[in-house]
Amino acid sequence: MTPRERLILFTRYPEPGTTKTRMIPCLGPQGAAELQRQMTVHVLSQATPLARLRKMELEVRYEGGSSQLMRTWLGDQTTFVHQGTGNIGERMARALLDAVTQGIDTAVLIGSDIPGISTTLLEDAFEKVNDRTVVLGPAKDGGYYLIGLSAQGHLKAVPGIFEGMPWGTSDVLQETCGRLRRKGLTYCLLDFLDDIDRPEDLAIWERFRRR
Repeated sequence: MTPRERLILFTRYPEPGTTKTRMIPCLGPQGAAELQRQMTVHVLSQATPLARLRKMELEVRYEGGSSQLMRTWLGDQTTFVHQGTGNIGERMARALLDAVTQGIDTAVLIGSDIPGISTTLLEDAFEKVNDRTVVLGPAKDGGYYLIGLSAQGHLKAVPGIFEGMPWGTSDVLQETCGRLRRKGLTYCLLDFLDDIDRPEDLAIWERFRRR
């Protein structure tokens, strides 16, 4: 039987005033929402070819908006699921545990604010996940933009690797790696990439757009 794979994208519906709020002082509500829209579309443009090639499932987990608004925005070819309540760790754990209970063998979860994400990098993530190895995409700010898990090998690690994490700090990646080691799991790091979260990060996005 062919293993089932799922790529999960976390994003937010680009509604002005509720999206990329830290960018509003320099971009305004409309500009911040447009930034969110552009970055989400970019990541999907890299994920969709891989989903077709590997015949895997592509799921968008969203905040804000509604499933109808998401379909109007991004089309009907993708599954849309609301992230639900809780902090980012609780929502990530929910998405991964849902994948396991739905029969997925390998799940990779990514964020939407990483301009350097590519089809090649995403394929590399799926290739490197196995029953003993968790794949992490490290962000240059000390967090991570991607996590890939094997359902069989890592079920007991979820949600333990997310609970009580100091989200939004530079210690997230280091703490996650430590928790994985203590659980007897190995991990593999992909390329270190920039995320676009603060006004000072906008120069990175502009350089990316000019390529």
